[in-house]
Amino acid sequence: MGDWNYTTLFFMYPSLFLILLHEMNYSWRIEKGLARARRAIKEAARSRSYRSNTEDEFVPRGSTYINPYAFHQSHAEMLKRFKVWPYKEGELPIFHRGPMTNIYSTEGQFMDELESGESPFLAKDPNEAAAFYIPVSITNIIEFVYKPRIIYTSKPLQKVVKDYMEVISKKHPYWNRSDGADHFMVSCHDWGPKISFDDRKFYKHFIRVLCNANTTEGFDPARDASLPEVKIASENLNPPSFSQPLNNRSILAFFAGREHGFVRKILLRYWKDNDPDIQVHEYLPKNLNYFELMGQSKFCLCPSGYEVASPRVVESIFAECVPVLISDGYVPPFSDVLDWSQFSIQIPVAKIPEIKKILQGISEDEFLEKRKRIIQVHRHFVINRPAKPYDLLHMVMHSVWLRRLNIRLPL
Repeated sequence: MGDWNYTTLFFMYPSLFLILLHEMNYSWRIEKGLARARRAIKEAARSRSYRSNTEDEFVPRGSTYINPYAFHQSHAEMLKRFKVWPYKEGELPIFHRGPMTNIYSTEGQFMDELESGESPFLAKDPNEAAAFYIPVSITNIIEFVYKPRIIYTSKPLQKVVKDYMEVISKKHPYWNRSDGADHFMVSCHDWGPKISFDDRKFYKHFIRVLCNANTTEGFDPARDASLPEVKIASENLNPPSFSQPLNNRSILAFFAGREHGFVRKILLRYWKDNDPDIQVHEYLPKNLNYFELMGQSKFCLCPSGYEVASPRVVESIFAECVPVLISDGYVPPFSDVLDWSQFSIQIPVAKIPEIKKILQGISEDEFLEKRKRIIQVHRHFVINRPAKPYDLLHMVMHSVWLRRLNIRLPL
């Protein structure tokens, strides 16, 4: 809009002009603040120094992090500047409520944390928000829309989400201002990626935070973010830990789980009840405890199920057991800042028959280093309510923050 149009707007619609000026002032301050954050992070990475407050309770250090200096500065800038507005439209339980327990729980825990009113990231006004949250639960859509469960097409799911997007894009200016680039959703359900399959152009810039972080199904690590899958029991937010000292880890590798997708089918075909060193069980004997066996193992096998994510990744970290990621196309959580090669093993599906040979080829020194780094990254996979700096929920928000930093909206 040129100067003449602004002048016309001022004289003909003074109230509308003041509203527009107010919004432009907010946007200008937000973008300037993000620009300062980018410069600070870049300088911390260049100078290899901790430029923010190094008296924090925790400061990331060492090769576990791709760049600990940039990560520390980025997390500090996020706490200082990042505000998120969750849209208010939509009714329970499909909107504003997600599963708080069981396998898709990180979806509901994130939503509840942000909308509880306690989160430091919650914007008081949409104009002060740097990002906008779409409070839709894919899990609850599957639970309540697909009743009775007689259809398995994703069309009803896509329609619910698309209708909601169209409501907010018509009612509010923020989606159209950025073409959805500063908007995000969080979904742990396997069908999370399917929302954008029917209209890829509409969701072209939209940020998806997904447990099903599969590059072969359109997951884009530059735009999308990987969400940890945590199976939460009702009495505890985090997996139990039965970690044993090194001299009591007699099992080389462990897995227990039913045949669930082609990767596990291959794993069970080669290793099910076949080798005392590679303990692979489809059904665990009743006298054995799943988490105790993880704590007695050096390596914990984390094969994909029908989709790439597995709660075993986080369970392995709690057991201080080196996770062995067996999948093709999986992007592990927080890969922007964590160097997973330092504390995990990645084995392609084609090499499942070679698991024992690969793991036996890892020296004791390398194993000890990886285990030491697992202990170091443990804090990033702990769920706290309310959330705390560097814990799982803050790390999820940091993943969104990094993608928002990549967006430069016109001032």
